[in-house]
Amino acid sequence: MKKPPVPVRRRPTPVRRADIAPPATPPRRAPGTRTVLNAVLDHGPVARSTVARLTGLSPASVTGLSARLLARGLIRESPATTGPRGLGRPHVPVDIDTSRHLVAGAHIAVTNSTLSLMDLRGRIVAEDRRPHEAARPDPRQVLDSLAGRLPRLMSAHAQGRSVLALGVATGHRVDPDAGVIVLHPQLGWRNVAVRDHLAAATGLPVQVDSHARALARAEQLFGEASTRGSAVLLFVGAVVDAAFTTAGEMHLGPRHGTGSIAHLPVGGESSLESEVSEPAMVRLAAEQGLTVPSFPALLERALAGEPRALELFRRRARLVGRAVALLLDMFDPEVVVVVEPGTGLLPHCLADLRTAVAEHSLVCDDPEQAVVASSFTGSVLSTAGAAVALGALYADPLAPWPRIDAPADALVDALADSSPDSSPGPRVNSVSCIVDRA
Repeated sequence: MKKPPVPVRRRPTPVRRADIAPPATPPRRAPGTRTVLNAVLDHGPVARSTVARLTGLSPASVTGLSARLLARGLIRESPATTGPRGLGRPHVPVDIDTSRHLVAGAHIAVTNSTLSLMDLRGRIVAEDRRPHEAARPDPRQVLDSLAGRLPRLMSAHAQGRSVLALGVATGHRVDPDAGVIVLHPQLGWRNVAVRDHLAAATGLPVQVDSHARALARAEQLFGEASTRGSAVLLFVGAVVDAAFTTAGEMHLGPRHGTGSIAHLPVGGESSLESEVSEPAMVRLAAEQGLTVPSFPALLERALAGEPRALELFRRRARLVGRAVALLLDMFDPEVVVVVEPGTGLLPHCLADLRTAVAEHSLVCDDPEQAVVASSFTGSVLSTAGAAVALGALYADPLAPWPRIDAPADALVDALADSSPDSSPGPRVNSVSCIVDRA
């Protein structure tokens, strides 16, 4: 099987102060530290004076806020630079500091769970994926396994960096405020208090959210820039669901059911999930005489050029395109991001999906711009969990993050002491966990 391509992530965009026009009206902005940190993420290494022009904050405010972020180890100073030909006063740019902190992520899928470590620029440092021990695993066993595996992953890959947060994400209905998986039918989980359990097991702050919202947040931070306006993210895996953003903010809904689109009709009595989910794909392959043990095996056959496997993925793309057309007509977002491996890895699938959008949408006049593949193809599960934690950090970088200033060795020892696993190793400050299968 060919190795999947390296995910294409948005690179920081360098800017010059002279290129930035003063805002016509006072900018509507988030709290100052969040604004400064996100500007550095986008454009670093960048001068503080440029950050002031980009954000509309005063130079004095940017200097003060930058000092607080420097003290927390979230940004660092780069070597001083001058203007063209050495003209002008030297300035000291600031950039995201990836040398001191990481976040941890946990994705709980239908058949497996994935742990990951991510740096503050959203790059995956390490991952560990294990199958569940049962088809409908006990929640306590899964969560205890994650807590026990985390110190070993940190010990092997953190390289002296402290872990600030653990994020937990899953499909279906999740209450991020309570840290509870409200309902996950495939796992048979209902009202599982993930945050409380993992916080007690690891001693870390734990954030929990749906994988669709987590991946939409990851796109806003590190991926498709147009998702910062209005966007829909469609997740197609063992679970089929979606996330919706307006003015950069996620819509949650009072019953935590936003994005429950698995039942959308795709012709006759068939629903979207019954035709395009991973179990459905394996079933359809068997009906065509192509017996495979799992969805990854089917994807591998398609990547190898097997005609029946390729056609199944193209059919999937066309059906997903019909659903995307409906979502475009309902919400009229600036962009729809499709999280589905065929659109990112297989020839013709994205084109087939966009063709279906053009045929069925009443409002979309440019599918090439309005429909894009995930920025994280090949690392979706690893990204989703950690993005919950990293999204919380970028939303409020001065919030109480326990032990953010503690030496990495002390953090590792403290985490190991509180682990339910007797094996020595480090633990994390905050964990992100996703429950679903991609």
